[in-house]
Amino acid sequence: MFQWQDEKVLVTGGAGQIGANLVRRLNGLGADVTVADNLWRGKRSNLIVDGSPLIDFDTRFHELDLIDYQNCLRVVQGQSTVYHLADVVAGINYVFGNQLSLFATNVVMNSNILRAAIAAGVKRYVYVGTACSYPAEKQSQLNPPPFKEEDAYPASPESSYGWSKLMGEYECQLAQRENLIDVGVLRFHNVYGPCCEMSPEKSQVIPALIRKACNYPNEPFVVWGSGRQRRAFVFVEDVVDALVSVVERGMNQGVIQIGPDRSESIADVAATIVALTKKNIVIEFDTSKPEGDTDRTADWSKAKRILDWSPRTDIRSGLTITMQWCRDRIPTA
Repeated sequence: MFQWQDEKVLVTGGAGQIGANLVRRLNGLGADVTVADNLWRGKRSNLIVDGSPLIDFDTRFHELDLIDYQNCLRVVQGQSTVYHLADVVAGINYVFGNQLSLFATNVVMNSNILRAAIAAGVKRYVYVGTACSYPAEKQSQLNPPPFKEEDAYPASPESSYGWSKLMGEYECQLAQRENLIDVGVLRFHNVYGPCCEMSPEKSQVIPALIRKACNYPNEPFVVWGSGRQRRAFVFVEDVVDALVSVVERGMNQGVIQIGPDRSESIADVAATIVALTKKNIVIEFDTSKPEGDTDRTADWSKAKRILDWSPRTDIRSGLTITMQWCRDRIPTA
């Protein structure tokens, strides 16, 4: 069994939604955790629990940009395991409005941190991909078969974000094939939960809807698109289970996707959020706004077989926890 006690672990993007929850888990396992984050979406406050910091901010927190290779070399020194969670992503409006810069930044950052980890002799490297990398045509109708890992090819993602993350997966696999480093690759479906980004500029669908619901009627409750589009939402604690397990038992096993085999319509998610607020909210749908891919779900049989992973948190329970976390942090709520 892998021993986490005193294991030196770097988490890039460690002040973000997934990263902060992972740091908290690793801290509880006894790992010696360092965080690198430029705080574009991450927040230092995500790394403080009940008034106590999860890490020593003076010695274990690096606020810097990983598109600079020298910064990457600096943060990987002395680490045994690197979790590369950092990327540029936000809501659908940002993603489709900044395709070139988003693609270029992610590709450079992914390549830099992997090369630096190899150069520094890091033993284990975990990379996180996205279900946005699946071909657009396979997600263009309702109720497609649950995706298997190999369904990402022939590649034709809808967005440059999906392309950039797929290129990161490919680069990791090349490094593994050349025996340069042990690699674990997880491909996440739509992650939600505490430590999410709620700002209008950078939030994704669930935190955006929760913010609107909490602020209503001062902010209208507008759902982008028809609401018929569906996503396989996976709660952040379930994702952290997979991140821990991939180091313990899933290295050098190829891409393993993490997500449920059922999807939720955005309209249903919006209705559940409204019900949780106990407000009389009028839901509006703005069909002039983009809504992205139509539907996708995950065949998580590989995750079960290799990681002993399964989605544990149902959508209503996860939304209830997320709603409470957000309410505590929205001044007008």
